[in-house]
Amino acid sequence: MTKIVCLFCFSLLLPALSLAAPPQDQWLEKVTKGVEGMKLEKPDTARKLLVYSVTRGYRHGSIPTGKIAMRLLGEKTGAFEAVISDDLANFEPGKIDQFDAICFLNTTKDVFKPAKDEWNKMNPEQRKAALAKEMQLQKSFIEYLKSGKGFVGIHAATDTYYSWSEYGEMIGGYFNGHPWNAGTPVSVMVEKGQEKHACCAHLEGNNLNFKEEIYQFKEPYDPKKLHMLLRLDPEQTDFSKGKRADKDYGVSWIKHHGKGRVFYSSLGHNDHIFANPAVLQHYLKGIQWALGDLEVEVNIPE
Repeated sequence: MTKIVCLFCFSLLLPALSLAAPPQDQWLEKVTKGVEGMKLEKPDTARKLLVYSVTRGYRHGSIPTGKIAMRLLGEKTGAFEAVISDDLANFEPGKIDQFDAICFLNTTKDVFKPAKDEWNKMNPEQRKAALAKEMQLQKSFIEYLKSGKGFVGIHAATDTYYSWSEYGEMIGGYFNGHPWNAGTPVSVMVEKGQEKHACCAHLEGNNLNFKEEIYQFKEPYDPKKLHMLLRLDPEQTDFSKGKRADKDYGVSWIKHHGKGRVFYSSLGHNDHIFANPAVLQHYLKGIQWALGDLEVEVNIPE
C-alpha cells in the first residue's frame, strides 16, 4: 500500500517537473536581462568574433551559458556577430582573417591537437600529420593576432597551451590553481588609478562581490607587463588561501602582442557570472577594444 501511495504521489509531481524550464533556458532569460542597457561604442563596420571553446582537459559546465552571453552581447547591442564554432578550419590561413577577434571561452590544454581518444587511435603517420597541422594553426593564429587583430580570453583560457610558450606570453600568464573555489565569497576591486578607464568606469570604483573561482597565476605572469584592470581585493577577501609570496592576484587585464590587442578576464567559472550586468559590461568593453572599436589607455608599467 505504501509503495502504491508513493508512486501515486510521484505521478502527481511529473507534470510540474516536466514544466520546469531546462537549465539553459533559465540562463537564457537571466543573461538576456543582464545584457539589457549595455553601453557600447557604436562600430563603424560590422564585426565578427569567433567564440572557440574546445577543451583537452577540464571542461567547465558554464561553457553553454558563456556561449549564450557572447551571442547576446553581440545581438542585443549590435557590437559584433558572435560566430560560435569549434571548427579548427576557422584558424587556417586565409579563413582566420574573416574574424576581427577570437575568444577562447574556457578552453583548456592543447586545443589545436586531436582529443586524447582520437590521438590514441592514430598510427605514426597520422600523428605526424596532426602535429604538423597543429604547428600550422599556431603559426596562423599568432601571425593573425600580431598583424593587428584581437584576442579575448575568458577564465580557463590561461589553463591552455602550457606547451606553447608564446601563447603564455601572449595571454599574460598561466593558471596555477584556484585557492578561491567556486563557492568562495570574493571581492574584486578596480585597480587603483583605473576607476575612469573605459573598461571599468561603469563600476564607479565599486567592488564586484559574489561567489566565484579566482585564479592565481605563474610565469610568465608579471603585473609589470600588464595593464591591470581588476584584481582581488586584499581587504575584503581571505588572502591566506593564496600561495603567491607577492600576494598579487590580478583578475582582468589588457595588453598588446605585436600589433594585436589582448583582453583577459579570469571571471567565468560560475554560470551566474555570465548573467551579471557589471561583468557583462566589463566583457563588452574589453571585447570592443579587442575588436578595434574602442580606444582605451594601455599603459604597461616599467
